[in-house]
Amino acid sequence: MKRHARARYYAHCSRPATLTATEDRYMANLGNSDNLEPLASKFSAARVILSNWLRIAGQYIAHYAVIIARNTWIVLTRLPIAVFSFIKALASADYADLLRTLYADNISTINALPSVTSAALQPSSLQQSQPDSALLLLGLLQKEGRFVDFLQEDITNYADQDIGAAARVVHQGCQRVLRQHLEIQPVFDQPEGSPITLERGFDPAVVRPTGQVVGDPPFHGALVHRGWRATAVHLPQVAVSRDLHVLAAAEVEL
Repeated sequence: MKRHARARYYAHCSRPATLTATEDRYMANLGNSDNLEPLASKFSAARVILSNWLRIAGQYIAHYAVIIARNTWIVLTRLPIAVFSFIKALASADYADLLRTLYADNISTINALPSVTSAALQPSSLQQSQPDSALLLLGLLQKEGRFVDFLQEDITNYADQDIGAAARVVHQGCQRVLRQHLEIQPVFDQPEGSPITLERGFDPAVVRPTGQVVGDPPFHGALVHRGWRATAVHLPQVAVSRDLHVLAAAEVEL
């Protein structure tokens, strides 16, 4: 044992001088601040980039977390309504008819109707619409804008520029008919995107709420479409013998 320990000691003491000098130069370079500055600048730049990425990722995560939480809360608020409606519809035939009437009217919730009562939910009396005015207006659209020709044409094989050119002619003619024979005004004068409040008692036929319709009025939202209302109609008089079902007479060249 003593002989082996003495051999290791002699081997250590007899290391080449070049190895010791190399280690000394490495330690000297490691302690030199000039050599550490490029490395420090790289680490600083990497830290800045990483912090920016983490900040952006945190913003995205927070944004979508709010959206998920809001949608989850909306679903949870609807869950008691759905369970109650399901159980009551099974127990009450009148309530089932009420839900059937609402579904037929494309109304998603009872609260969307102002002051819903059993009398208000009764089907309104229907009257037979007279086709003469509709046929007369359609004939005018065909005469001025070739509206029926455009809709009856198969445009599958036409190029987009050809369809656009034809649509311009149809648009100009049909617009001329509307301005001559109808007075049309928007339901809301505000521009689209304006905030709108639907008070209790609003007419669903005039204003159609979309999106998340939950709870009781007033509803607060943004105007997506201003709507249109015909305030006056000025259709021309026609002879009694005229067949309004003929929207456009056939043409025969002689």
